[in-house]
Amino acid sequence: MGSVYAGLFVSAGHEVWAIDRWREHVEAMRSKGLRVEGASGDRTVKVNATTNAADAGPCDLVVLATKAMHVASAARSIEPLLKEGTPVLSIQNGLGGPDAAASILGRERVMVGVVGGFGASMRGPGHAHHNGMELVRLGEFGGPITERLKKVEALWTGAGFRVRLFDDIDQLVWEKLLCNCAYSALCGAMECTIGEVMTDADLSRVSAACATEVFTMARKKGVKLGFDDPVAYARDFGSKIPNARPSVLLDLMAKRKSEIDVINGAIDGPVNQALAALVRAKERKLGCLS
Repeated sequence: MGSVYAGLFVSAGHEVWAIDRWREHVEAMRSKGLRVEGASGDRTVKVNATTNAADAGPCDLVVLATKAMHVASAARSIEPLLKEGTPVLSIQNGLGGPDAAASILGRERVMVGVVGGFGASMRGPGHAHHNGMELVRLGEFGGPITERLKKVEALWTGAGFRVRLFDDIDQLVWEKLLCNCAYSALCGAMECTIGEVMTDADLSRVSAACATEVFTMARKKGVKLGFDDPVAYARDFGSKIPNARPSVLLDLMAKRKSEIDVINGAIDGPVNQALAALVRAKERKLGCLS
């Protein structure tokens, strides 16, 4: 997803620095440019790329687009990018990513992003693909909507993203989490796409149970969601990116540790917990590394 953001922001005329510890990806971007293809078109852009944040220097906006378990280390590495008023937009799946960023950077600096309906993956170093382009949800870590958040919204809108601002970050996090839980573990365990889950009668029932457990847990926590039918909401989300493979499946395919503990594993319900256990067992069997 970070590559998708970088590609579209460069296309909109912004100076962008792509910072990644994946050296081959950085070298490919330097030598050949960054290719982003899919729902936004097919473009190859020239982007500044490095493995060292100090190369970029102070920035006007930092987008922290790592997996949840890498947020803390990434947040500690970005000090060279920060001016006095530089906001850090933390965009992760599941629960806990922005909290980890705020614990290091301070609540006042952190914004929260939740991005859904893209179905992004890496085709190789320097080459990203995304199946859809649904919605970027943005909020202040401490809420409510501020003028600086509106300025960040304008940047994303100008780069071609559809954006919605939220006063309540719990709503934006839990609405995305419900969709993640409906498909992430199932696709990972069964090695299938979102569309294949939706069209299989048994998998569809399990997916619906996952979504319902998230909805129930959110209600118990007093989180206000923008819908009353969690199953219909999850299916509407999935219908926009049926060919997508969730990040949990992509991680398993690459023999990497997934974010399952902050997605299905974060839900207090028997179906989500059972599926999270299956994914963790699969990670051990595959010898997945962090």
